[in-house]
Amino acid sequence: MSGYIAAWRALPRRQFAALTVLAVAVALANVDQPYPAVAPLQHIPTVLLILAAPPLLRRWPLSNGAVWSVAAFFLLHTVAGRWTYSNVPYDAWAHALTGHTINELFGATRNGFDRLVHLSFGLLAIRPVAEVMRRHAGSGVRASLWTAFLFVGAVSALYEIFEWTLTMMVAPGLADDYNGQQGDVWDAQKDMAIAMVGAAIGWVMEMFRARRGNTAP
Repeated sequence: MSGYIAAWRALPRRQFAALTVLAVAVALANVDQPYPAVAPLQHIPTVLLILAAPPLLRRWPLSNGAVWSVAAFFLLHTVAGRWTYSNVPYDAWAHALTGHTINELFGATRNGFDRLVHLSFGLLAIRPVAEVMRRHAGSGVRASLWTAFLFVGAVSALYEIFEWTLTMMVAPGLADDYNGQQGDVWDAQKDMAIAMVGAAIGWVMEMFRARRGNTAP
């Protein structure tokens, strides 16, 4: 236990802040939880990440930017876990602020928050994965970025399979809410495709940073 506490204390201030913000977000997301049956499925991975991050970062350090990239993705996932992906009330928020809805602006007919999270996964995963490959596997910039790009594709496919399997085992009656399919039989394929779009954007951004000599935090 003392070693675990020491790992928390050894975190750089900004990384400690990222994990603290994420922990607070998970706690707040479960206050008067509107979908208690599926909430544990949504939030357990985030809690495990928070608990495992300090010793992992002590053993394999990452930059502040890479850690915040991971935290930002899981913050979006935590918001989705509060209402489930299909029911995040972003249109109600937008209407309260502007008098208009986001779906109305883009002509959308479905809740698109799940697409945003998949896009963000691709975009935000590139930096930490590429950094792991450079710092701890000895890869060059191009090799690390290609590995990160392929990582997004592989994890996206595995996640869709895992998501379906877990839902069928634990809460089959809530599959549509948990998976965010919204009646679209091609939802999984679209999710994977948009994650790859995000990865492509992230790849370009990281290549630009590398050419500027800014691969450090």
